[in-house]
Amino acid sequence: MNQFLKRKSRGDAWFDAINYFFLTVVMLLVLFPLYFVLIASFSDPNLIYSGEVWLLPKGFTLDGYERIFNDSSIWIGYANSILYAGVGTLIGVAVTVFAAYPLARKDLVGRSVIMWFLLITMFFSGGLIPTYLLIKDLHMLNTIWALVIPGAGGIMNVIIVRTFFQSSIPDEMREAASIDGCSNTRFFWSIVLPLSKSILAVMVLYHVVGFWNGFFDALIYLNDESKYPLQLVLRNILVQNQVNSGMMVDVESYAAKMRVTELIKYGVIMVSSLPLLILYPFLQKYFVKGVMIGSIKG
Repeated sequence: MNQFLKRKSRGDAWFDAINYFFLTVVMLLVLFPLYFVLIASFSDPNLIYSGEVWLLPKGFTLDGYERIFNDSSIWIGYANSILYAGVGTLIGVAVTVFAAYPLARKDLVGRSVIMWFLLITMFFSGGLIPTYLLIKDLHMLNTIWALVIPGAGGIMNVIIVRTFFQSSIPDEMREAASIDGCSNTRFFWSIVLPLSKSILAVMVLYHVVGFWNGFFDALIYLNDESKYPLQLVLRNILVQNQVNSGMMVDVESYAAKMRVTELIKYGVIMVSSLPLLILYPFLQKYFVKGVMIGSIKG
C-alpha cells in the first residue's frame, strides 16, 4: 500500500485530497439536516427556537414521541404505507421484469417498434384529468389499486433491467440450455432470475422508496382518511399544520400547542424515515453493482 502511494504523482495526490475534501463537505451537507432533525426531536422546542440546539440535544424530552405513538392516525398511516409499498413493489417489480426480459431477447419480433412506443410514453402522457377519469371509470377510486397500478411499470426501470439482461445473460447460455431441452419459461425462472439478484434488489429499493414517499396519488384518488398512507398524514401535519386533536388534549395555551406541534413535526419525520434507513443497508451491497451494469452498457 505504501509503495502504491509512493508511485502516485503530486498531481494525483492533490486530486485525491480535493476529492476527499469535496465528498466530505457533500456528506456533511446531506447528513447534518437529518442529524439535526433527530436531535431536535429530543430537544426542548424553546431551545431550538433560540438557536441553542445545533450539535447535541438540549432539554431532553420524549414528549413528542409519546404523543406520536399514542396517536392512532400515525399507526393507521403506517400500516397503510406498508401495505401499499409491499403490494406496489411486488406488482411493480413483476411488471418491470416481465416487460424487460422479452425486450432483451434479440429474437423478439418488433422489439424496436415496441421500444419506440414505450419511449414515447416517457415524454407524452395523458395528463392529470384524463388519468383521473380513467381511474374513475375503472372503479379504482378510493382503493389501493389507484395507488399501485398506474405507476407499476416505469419505462426507465424497464430500460435499466433490459440493459442488465442484455449485458449479463449471453445468448450462448440460452442456446446451450435450449440444446439440453430447457424451455423458455424454465430458463427464465431457473437461470435468469437467480443471476439477476442485484438488479432485482435495485428495483425493490426503487419501488419501495417511491411508494413509501408518495403522497400525491393518495391526495388525488383517496377520500377515506382511514386509507391515507403515512406520507399524507405527515403532509397534513408538516405542511398544513393539522395536528390530530388527540395529541393536544392536555395542552391549553396557544404557545404550548405551537411548541408541542414543532416537537411532533421533528418526531414524525424520524418515524417516517426509519423503515428506509433500516432497509437500505441490507440492499446496499447489490445497489452499486445492479445500477452500474444496468445503466452503462446499452
